[in-house]
Amino acid sequence: MNKIVKLCGLLGAMLLSVSVYAGDIQVESAWARATAPGQDTAMVDLSITSVKEAKLVGFSSAACKTAEIHSMTHDNGMMKMREVKAINLPAGRRVVLGESGYHLMLIGLKSPLKAGESVPLTLNIKVGNEMVKVEAKAEVRQLTEAKPMDEHMHHMHHMDH
Repeated sequence: MNKIVKLCGLLGAMLLSVSVYAGDIQVESAWARATAPGQDTAMVDLSITSVKEAKLVGFSSAACKTAEIHSMTHDNGMMKMREVKAINLPAGRRVVLGESGYHLMLIGLKSPLKAGESVPLTLNIKVGNEMVKVEAKAEVRQLTEAKPMDEHMHHMHHMDH
């Protein structure tokens, strides 16, 4: 009986420490554009605020085969996407991926993204020496509901990256 009490206490402490970090990280306004027929990639935009200095070091989604973090830059009038390994999240500062030149890329979609549905995301965030997983959902919108950043992405889904 005493071993069970100790085990429950240990499990409770572990769960509490994870929720403290997750509580210190806020994910908002996650969205993706509904995909066109035959389109097997999509981008996700969102904002992240971390109480402590952190890094978004990866993510996954059950909606796709591969998930990558990308930067998007203008070079001689051409938009270029490149995979990046991490995005810095300064303490207490809201980072809006699209405005910062980043987005999450869903590659090899398992089914089309339809307006009104949501896409599950698991964000991998490094806070100090700890790895924190934050669950989020991206709302799927029609192109007419999308933000201006999405206009550029509409034309980019055919490009090699």
